Amino acid sequence: MGMLPDEVVPVRLMATIWADTGGLHDDLRTREDLDAWLDEVGIERGSRSSAAELALARRLRDAVRRLAAQVTADDRQSPTVDLDTALGDLNDLVTRLPVPQLTFAAGKLRESSSRGTSPVVAGLARVARESIALLGGPDAAKLRACHAPGCVLYFMKTHPRREWCSVACGNRARAARHYEKIRSTR
Repeated sequence: MGMLPDEVVPVRLMATIWADTGGLHDDLRTREDLDAWLDEVGIERGSRSSAAELALARRLRDAVRRLAAQVTADDRQSPTVDLDTALGDLNDLVTRLPVPQLTFAAGKLRESSSRGTSPVVAGLARVARESIALLGGPDAAKLRACHAPGCVLYFMKTHPRREWCSVACGNRARAARHYEKIRSTR
């Protein structure tokens, strides 16, 4: 874990699927993995996550990756979920956001939440909301798929010259171009 620490949380969630020479890796395999990711991005969880919350986080991640592929016209890999399922999963999760309400108790007005949603589900719902704002808002134009050899990550293009998710991917892409040029001149 710890990939792309400077990226927005939806991009960091998508980065829990990554690749190297050993193949494709999934950083959300276990409940402990989810707890570590939640801690890394600063989402309060109260207690250990449940198996259902892990499944929900994985569905959210797969939905956001599918929608990011749509936004960036990314065809590097076949989608794990179809577009309608991704939209449904994302839109369903965002409805689990606790809605603030005002109550009157013991002679005082107090803010409370309308739902007894677990802190993990509430946190994932906030990530879903951030994902909707990213994918459907003006920042969608900054979202990019990294096209370095073997990379499956997405990133936010924060600088006009940025073309890869990391320095390592940029170096790999330049090296691949260099070796291709050498090969073609032989």
